[in-house]
Amino acid sequence: MNVVLAKNETGRALSESFAVVRDRLPGGGKIAEARNTAFEVYDRVGLPHRRLEDWKYTDLRALMREVLPLAAEPDAAALKQAAAAVKLQAIKGARRLVLVDGVFAPKLSELEGLEKGVTVRTLRAVLETGDAALQTQLFTPDNANPMVALNSAMMTDGVVIEIANGVVLKQPLQIIHVAGGATPAAIFTRSLLRLGEDAGATLVESYIAADGVKAYQTHDSLIVAIGDNSRLDHVRLIEDGRDAFNISSAAVTLGAHAHFNTFGMTSGAAVSRYQATIAFAGEGSRVETNGVNLLNGRQHADTTLFMDHAVPHCASREVFRAVVDDRGHSVFQGRIVVRPDAQKTDAKMMTRALLLSDDAEADNKPELEIFADDVTCGHGATTGALDESLLFYLRARGLSEKEAQALLIQAFVGEAIESIVNDDLRELAIAAAQRWLEARG
Repeated sequence: MNVVLAKNETGRALSESFAVVRDRLPGGGKIAEARNTAFEVYDRVGLPHRRLEDWKYTDLRALMREVLPLAAEPDAAALKQAAAAVKLQAIKGARRLVLVDGVFAPKLSELEGLEKGVTVRTLRAVLETGDAALQTQLFTPDNANPMVALNSAMMTDGVVIEIANGVVLKQPLQIIHVAGGATPAAIFTRSLLRLGEDAGATLVESYIAADGVKAYQTHDSLIVAIGDNSRLDHVRLIEDGRDAFNISSAAVTLGAHAHFNTFGMTSGAAVSRYQATIAFAGEGSRVETNGVNLLNGRQHADTTLFMDHAVPHCASREVFRAVVDDRGHSVFQGRIVVRPDAQKTDAKMMTRALLLSDDAEADNKPELEIFADDVTCGHGATTGALDESLLFYLRARGLSEKEAQALLIQAFVGEAIESIVNDDLRELAIAAAQRWLEARG
């Protein structure tokens, strides 16, 4: 009885909030209708809970309890705070595209001198004046997922990047999501990347908070279309404030002979979930997805991946590592589906968790659904503690216990980090891991 009442109160508050902010959201006509439909889908379920199989380990009704009101547009103070945070996180040689409290910040971004064949627009502009095909693609993610549906209803801004056929970017693109407001609020963003045929790009997503900003919610979605014979390298670094929530999704579609290499590291946020659907739409494509959770305190981080092999001669590799200290909780759910026409599929998945305390928890759930008979597929999952004999060996050579543990942890997550092709980005991930290690008690 109490659970039902809590759900009704939360749902009523959010419905009222949606009605209030609807006029602030970009796009009218069919866009407004699509928003209303998406919100109705969300409203029927509300915040996901453990009775939904995909959310068994991440019960947002218990962890999040409610969706905060939509963030206000950033004022001068928020932009100033965000600028300082961006300066610390910007990657040398990368083109910055900055979103502050869910709104594109042109003065903090770099739009001048775009390479030929590259266009960058704001989501707001596309929804208000963009072409119908792009608008349709922006509403294509799986709205059956309640949090994706909520993002569809509430998205305020983001970036829309189009890269023409034959264009290979020399400069990485970095989307920096900054929480800069002083008032606890929810941020809703959605971005789209369309990579033409015979093209290549590197995309980095950074999630950070300005100094002193703590309690906020980030709701982000990324839609990616990779053309035939193209390659996308993708890096995600979640370093949100320790009181923040980060609920992110991705929908990726690969053409023929395409290559998608993605790496994600979560070391921030109190509660985070990254859910990605990767669909093979063309033969001969390959996906390599690697991830690391570095958790302590009471952090909860969930990575849920769905690899959809629908065509023949494709390959996928999933490598996931979790290091969990104190009372942290890491979740990995990896589902690989091989459909009847996807003969000659080669798909493998391995997840390993390292628990540093008796109260740490890791839930690993690998799944295979195979409907074709000529395939090579496999998965594995392990959970354990640091090797005491290796710790003794290192300490006997003069290292402190903390130094010995740090060395073994670095080696444990190294396989995933080494998947990053770009040297500067690899060093960035290593630095983030080192910051987490240095902050351990």
